[in-house]
Amino acid sequence: MTVVVTGATGRTGGRVARAARAAGLAVREASRATGFDWRERSTWAGVLAGADAAYLAYPTDIGSPEAAGAVGGVAREAVSLGVRRLVLLSARGEERARPAEEALRGSGAEWTVVRAAWFAQNFSEGPLVEELRLGGGLVFPAAEGLREPFVDVRDIADVVVAALVSGGRYVGREIDVTGPRLLTWGEAVAEVGAAAGRELSYRCVPAREYRERLTGFGVPDAEAGFLVELFEELLDGRNARLSDGVRQVLGRAPRDFAAFAREAAGAGTWA
Repeated sequence: MTVVVTGATGRTGGRVARAARAAGLAVREASRATGFDWRERSTWAGVLAGADAAYLAYPTDIGSPEAAGAVGGVAREAVSLGVRRLVLLSARGEERARPAEEALRGSGAEWTVVRAAWFAQNFSEGPLVEELRLGGGLVFPAAEGLREPFVDVRDIADVVVAALVSGGRYVGREIDVTGPRLLTWGEAVAEVGAAAGRELSYRCVPAREYRERLTGFGVPDAEAGFLVELFEELLDGRNARLSDGVRQVLGRAPRDFAAFAREAAGAGTWA
């Protein structure tokens, strides 16, 4: 079985590629490094032709205005080339993601949607890492009491691969994946600090104020504006609940945030 993995150099795609290879699948990486571009239709067929399945992870955010058109276009192209099984990474509780999900459903594919909670690895990869490593803490627009079931990206990857190889068991289904505990952002930062042997602080700021920090990280202004609006919607407590998607699909509990923090700290992530 050959599976196309979009974003194969990214946070989820890289882990999906590794999990797929571990499961005995042939992986075809789809990224700009291999000539694939979500915005250039001419680059799609060369990657998709001859594959059996594909993992779709839209860059930036699945709820961005252009995501539905791109996901629908790639999905229809895949189906036309004989790629039947498609698994889409979506965001838990994000209403703006629904058009992209609908575009997948309307493509004629055997589809599965994996809706993920906030990634645990957002604390160990990307712009937040430098802030924790060099700034001694984290500033973010999540209120002090707001809780999130942070999910380990490796669990997302394992669920994706299970959906790809399990016949039709997960076709036509949405799977919610979360971690096993609810944590506030402050508690998560404290667990990172405990694992790293450092005292780290957390401070909540209004979403509009956070826009300046995003542009400081190098996020384009238009994208920063979109993310601020998204944070204002999502960080309202709607995701402060657990789901059992990982256990249902994998037959085991999801990885705990503390275990993630210990592993990342052992690798020197926040040193």
